Amino acid sequence: MELVSIITPSYNSELFISQTIESVLSQTYQNWEMIIVDDVSPDKSNDIVEEYSQRDSRIKLIRLEKNSGPAIARNTAIETAQGRYIAFLDADDVWLPEKLQKQIAFMQEKHLDFTYCSYVLIDEIGNHCGQTLAPEKLNYTAMLSSNKIGCLTAIYDTKKLGKIYMPDILKRQDYGLWLKIFKIIGTTQGLLEPLAVYRIRKNSVSSNKLALVKYHYILFREHEKLSIFKSFYYVGVNIMSKFLQKRL
Repeated sequence: MELVSIITPSYNSELFISQTIESVLSQTYQNWEMIIVDDVSPDKSNDIVEEYSQRDSRIKLIRLEKNSGPAIARNTAIETAQGRYIAFLDADDVWLPEKLQKQIAFMQEKHLDFTYCSYVLIDEIGNHCGQTLAPEKLNYTAMLSSNKIGCLTAIYDTKKLGKIYMPDILKRQDYGLWLKIFKIIGTTQGLLEPLAVYRIRKNSVSSNKLALVKYHYILFREHEKLSIFKSFYYVGVNIMSKFLQKRL
């Protein structure tokens, strides 16, 4: 059973971090390490994580010296990770108990270096808000049109790909990582079964869709090295995709 390194950035997460950790402890696949990187939280989330880490050595807390944003927090965890597989889980989301077991088995059976799955949506108090269905297959071109992969569902294989890091931008850094990976692998498959639960928060970094326009452009132009025309084109396509998605 291969080791899975779970990458969890944490900032002001005291309301939900216990649920996140408990969902990892409840996994049927037990060979994991959970690396929680605190981005200088002013709340009591670190006290909660420390308590868990004292009870289970697989849970590890890293404290950043200055507030650096989610990309640096995640990359710090990736750098520290010892596992063959890198999995992502934010500090306000949760996994269903068979998430790792089913997804790792899927990757091994299909010989896939990178996968994702469907996920359920809830609000801040846990009410069900719908579901995001993962595409059965994806490639780089399809991903340029819209980020179709929930960060809490993604897993990649370092034995095949090496460690790949997120671009250091405030928003869309996970999207940037997926695009990096697709440039290497070309295409992959996802699990249609929902195996994770995403919490929609009103004041999250990604909640302001208009503010994301700037970061989409930065991602496409500066990191993907697309032309100005293509960068604006894919920004527009992403906006339209979000507009249509809200009305499905």
